[in-house]
Amino acid sequence: MNPKADWFFDKDTPWKEAYRRLRTIVLDCGLTEDLKWGCPCYKNVVLIHGFKEYCALLFHKGALLKDAERMLVQQTENVQAARQIRFRSVDEVNQRERALSEYIREAAQVEMAGLKVALKKTVEFKMPEEFALKLKASPALKKAFQALTPGRQRGYLLHFSSAKQSATRVARIERNVERIMAGRGLDDEASS
Repeated sequence: MNPKADWFFDKDTPWKEAYRRLRTIVLDCGLTEDLKWGCPCYKNVVLIHGFKEYCALLFHKGALLKDAERMLVQQTENVQAARQIRFRSVDEVNQRERALSEYIREAAQVEMAGLKVALKKTVEFKMPEEFALKLKASPALKKAFQALTPGRQRGYLLHFSSAKQSATRVARIERNVERIMAGRGLDDEASS
C-alpha cells in the first residue's frame, strides 16, 4: 500500500467499502500502488475510480483482454483502449473476486508483453458536415487544421461531433476557428 493513496480510500463516499476491497484484490495480485489523475493506479495496468452511480476498475488496455465473464464496459463509443468493470456495492465486488483477480493478472501480462491497442486513425473519426463545409469554404482553415497534430485534430472532431444539434456544432466550430488557425488544440493555453 502506498500511503500517498490512503486519502482516496479514507474519504467519505458511497464507495468507501468497495474501494477498500478493490484495493486489497489488486494488491493481492502483486501490483504496485501509485497515484495518477487523483486515483489509485497500479503499474498502468488498472486504476480504481468512482462516479455518481458506480465505482469501477479501469483497465488501461482493457480492449485487449479476453473478457470471458463479459464484465468489461466501454465507457463511451470514443474510448478506444480502456474498459471498466463497474460495481454498485461491496457485495458485488466480493462476488466477483475470483474473476477480478484473473482479469487483473491478464491485464498485467498484456502490459508486460508490451502489447498495444490498435487505435483508430484520425481519418476514421467522424467529420461533422458543418465542419467539412467550413473547411471547404476556407482553404486557410483547412491547411491550419491539417497542420495540427493528430491528437489535436481528433480532439476537435470529437468536440464538434458530440453536439446533438447542428446549431451547437456550428457555434463550437466558430468559437474554435481562431484556436485552429493559431495551431492550438482545445485545451492549449494561448501563448504569451
